[in-house]
Amino acid sequence: MSEISLALWRDIMIHLRQQHTSLCRQWFEQLQPVEINAGLLTIQTNNAVQQNYLQKRCVRQFTEAAQLATGALVTVKFVDGVTIPSPQKSNVALNNQTNASNRVASQSAFISNDRKKINWLEDQLVLSPDYSFDQFVTGPENELAYSAAVAVANHLGSTYNPLFIHGGVGLGKTHLLQAICQTVLSSNPSLPICYLSCETFVNQFLDSIQLGQMNEFRRHYRQVHLLVIDDIHFLANRERTQEEFFHTFNELKQLNRQIVLSSDSPPSEIPKLAERLVSRFQSGMVATVTKPQFETRIAIIRAKARLRDMELPDDAVSYIATKIDTNARELEGALTTIQGHATIHQKPFDLTLTRQVLGDPTDQDQTHQVTLQQVIDAVTKSYNVRLSDLQSKKRHKSITLPRQVCMWLARRHTRFSLQEIGGYFGGRDHTTVMHAIQTVDQRMNNDANFAKQVNNLDGLLSNNHPPGDPQ
Repeated sequence: MSEISLALWRDIMIHLRQQHTSLCRQWFEQLQPVEINAGLLTIQTNNAVQQNYLQKRCVRQFTEAAQLATGALVTVKFVDGVTIPSPQKSNVALNNQTNASNRVASQSAFISNDRKKINWLEDQLVLSPDYSFDQFVTGPENELAYSAAVAVANHLGSTYNPLFIHGGVGLGKTHLLQAICQTVLSSNPSLPICYLSCETFVNQFLDSIQLGQMNEFRRHYRQVHLLVIDDIHFLANRERTQEEFFHTFNELKQLNRQIVLSSDSPPSEIPKLAERLVSRFQSGMVATVTKPQFETRIAIIRAKARLRDMELPDDAVSYIATKIDTNARELEGALTTIQGHATIHQKPFDLTLTRQVLGDPTDQDQTHQVTLQQVIDAVTKSYNVRLSDLQSKKRHKSITLPRQVCMWLARRHTRFSLQEIGGYFGGRDHTTVMHAIQTVDQRMNNDANFAKQVNNLDGLLSNNHPPGDPQ
């Protein structure tokens, strides 16, 4: 047995950042090497969620880094730094498992001892430390869902039961579901909870029928204190599973046990879902999440960048938010791509790299599409101002006028809403953009030189000539 040196640990972390950039998170700095004993490197985490996540998702990468750093054939194991609660303290008899990985993965303490047929533990979804309430970015598109999720996590069974969150892909539903689970576990680690996908629920139901384990199936799901199911719309067209879930739902509700569900559509729009289930899903809180607006996208990018220890300048952040207006998942994917290129080519995180990496998906059709970045480039070059000035709170005429021209051109040439344009230019509201457009229109009517200047910029963008190119 030997302690691991700081130099060796530093080498391991350097290798991870260089070879597995997208894997690394800011909270990796809090990991503590404990010892190397008989070829096993033990690493301590802050909590059971981190431990389970790393053990499930990151063992191979950490083992590779440890072997290269030590020059020896070692393996890695993660342990939870928090004392594991005694099974006797649980309200439901825990299945004799002492490692934190299984404790977090199951939390369904009443699992059958016969695990040769159905492995209930392995079907649980892995909680990601990234998906906590602290890391969730709120905006008008998701504020109700966020507030309801926080209330549920702090008052299981008594507030918004069930909680039904619906919306498109990558808009934060899974993040909120996992944040609820993590909050509950942090305050009561021994509480039996169950978090899984609806597809898993359906498959377990069918397997239980085939294997004659319906008693175990019902005991498994009807004694939890928190049941969280992602993508409940997977119940569509499955009458037998709907029947079983109906009884499970009723049993839990009568016991004041919390139910949290997510779907890509509201209950009434799930195809061929039994009316009695629609009614029950709508009996609590139904909250929607929609596409993030520009300001929310800015906040999401900054939050995700901090989590990855990426220092992105404001202009690069704005460029990403302009280019990608779909969902948080695609924004995170863009950051992963940029981070990978920066690491491989040893380049700084700046606007040049961001534009080079992301490019323009409409390059092949530039004669028909003008981007917000092209508008900004044209105006900043013509008026000799910086983007940071246009996005600032400065009200000097030398800044206000080009900012208003930018808004006028952006409204004319891009598909962004007034609110999104205002958000891009320093978080201004849609009324400010409307005022800017009216001001530019009036001045063009009264000032021929100004009108000529704006029309020249308008022509450049319409013809899609880069600013400064000869006509």
